[in-house]
Amino acid sequence: MRFGILVFPGTWSDTDCYHQVRTVLGQEADYVWHRQQSLAGYDCLIVPGGFSYGDYLRAGALARFAPVMEALAGFAERGGPVVGICNGFQVLCEAGLLPGALMRNAHLEYRCQWTNLRTERTDTPFTSRCRPAQALRIPVSHGEGNYYADEATLNRLEDNGQVLFRYCDAAGQANEAANPNGSARNIAGILNEKGNVLGMMPHPERSCEPLLGSEDGNLIFLSLIDRLA
Repeated sequence: MRFGILVFPGTWSDTDCYHQVRTVLGQEADYVWHRQQSLAGYDCLIVPGGFSYGDYLRAGALARFAPVMEALAGFAERGGPVVGICNGFQVLCEAGLLPGALMRNAHLEYRCQWTNLRTERTDTPFTSRCRPAQALRIPVSHGEGNYYADEATLNRLEDNGQVLFRYCDAAGQANEAANPNGSARNIAGILNEKGNVLGMMPHPERSCEPLLGSEDGNLIFLSLIDRLA
């Protein structure tokens, strides 16, 4: 399986994602510069974390206009799997590939800490390796991870099964105490309507080896590898 990892000026999780899919999981991977206009040959695209274009104006707002984004939108429209992580989640929302927006954390602090994510579905390309309601131990590192959408959009996400991960405690119970940023309804990750685009705030590439304290992040990409194989 061949992964394409998008790189914007200011991206910094690209090398972590490359290490995870290439070194840990043994898949092909390439860095894709933001000016590239063709994504032919890739099976999955990753929009990694960082501060694309310095997060000037608004997180993800400038990256949304990069030349590569038109090709990414076409890739997603054709059903190709896309994973947006942290700043990548923000970029996907700004580009209209996912609904809602990411705002400043409710406590106005930058948080870098371990979180637990309850898996809401296991019938998706991203979670087939997970157990129902499994609590994945995956860290966050962000200042603008507070997911917001109006009530109608939140209800639609719930009704359509587009909420894939929620912040929870170690026992898998979603509650406000486990929410690191104030996200609406403890949302940590969502899908588009087709189910092939995932945006998540926590960093699965930072939980890919025992040395890091967790390997739970691998389940997301192993699920993708299974589906595409």
